[in-house]
Amino acid sequence: MLRILGRTSSLNVRKVLWTCGELDLAHEREDWGMGYASTSNPAFLALNPNALVPVIIDEHGPLWESNTICRYLASRHVGGEGLLPTEPRARASVEQWMDWQATELNTAWRYAFAGLVRCVPGFDDPAQIAASVRSWNTAMTLLDRRLDHTGAFAAGETFTLADVVLGVSVHRWAASPIDRAALPAVEAYYARLKTRETFAPWALDSVP
Repeated sequence: MLRILGRTSSLNVRKVLWTCGELDLAHEREDWGMGYASTSNPAFLALNPNALVPVIIDEHGPLWESNTICRYLASRHVGGEGLLPTEPRARASVEQWMDWQATELNTAWRYAFAGLVRCVPGFDDPAQIAASVRSWNTAMTLLDRRLDHTGAFAAGETFTLADVVLGVSVHRWAASPIDRAALPAVEAYYARLKTRETFAPWALDSVP
């Protein structure tokens, strides 16, 4: 049985859980981090020295980094080729947007989300929050242009892993208490994603 270590309040854990839903993978999840079992526990650090969730454990041992986990699961299990193509160029297009989500988009929203939603001490500077919100909207505007171009999903006409990792981020943007840019292509994309039963548990206003 696949084990997933991490709390569902983590966006990165939700990526993995949504991927499991798309692949119909049975799994067991354990709460770790931020109010649950400490990721500084030596037992957890032996699995991921970065002390971050998620971690998965299967018969091959532990694996960390959420986007890597999603790629691994899609590559290994039946049905995964639809999420992560094997043809090099098509796969690169998917991974391009996955990497953009992990680097550019996540970096943009991190300060504002920590200050406004998580209320993390040290993330309460109004100027830095405002700058983070501006960066967040700038990144989302870039995504809006891409979605306006494809008319469907991030990598093209079909749903892929890129939409799993971007979908949870779009939901966070939509659910957070910020001034949002008017982005019709993103709004239409978000509405399309919410029709997927596998996304529904992670598209609730109570789960930003």
